[in-house]
Amino acid sequence: MRADARRNRARILAVAQEVFAERGPSASTEEVAARAGVAIGTVFRHFPTKHDLLAAIMKELRERLIDKAETLIAEGDPGTAFYDYFTFLVESSAKIGTVVALLAQEGTSIEPGEQVMALNHTVGALLDAAREAGTVRPDVRLDEVMALLIATTHGALAAAWSDDLRHRTVALVLDALRPH
Repeated sequence: MRADARRNRARILAVAQEVFAERGPSASTEEVAARAGVAIGTVFRHFPTKHDLLAAIMKELRERLIDKAETLIAEGDPGTAFYDYFTFLVESSAKIGTVVALLAQEGTSIEPGEQVMALNHTVGALLDAAREAGTVRPDVRLDEVMALLIATTHGALAAAWSDDLRHRTVALVLDALRPH
């Protein structure tokens, strides 16, 4: 793919995330094209259907989640990387939730797949590093963390928590994981 085509594709995906998050199911590919500054044909060349566009957004979001974790594992402070990632996942959940909901409305189920398995693995690696650094209680297990993460992200999405409530709730959850 040519460099300009790659840039257009990336811009379309970034703008589409914003448009779908703002407008939900009523968002159109025409609006995505207009905001991205490309012709509608350019959108359709990369994503022949709205479903294809949503699926590409979902794939990119999942990859971004995994990439963030891998960066934190490789370069982050082991004592804080786990907490940073937990917070990042909850903050990112609104974008993911919107896309998942739109795909579900179209009758597309989201299968866990390799990326979700990798997410479980990377959260586990961050948790292990934080326990070794002494910033997470030694009795905290991965399944408990994943349950808290799922509950927090789902709660934030389902109840449309305000930014303030989301931040306070995440702070309380994370505080419960710290050694006392």
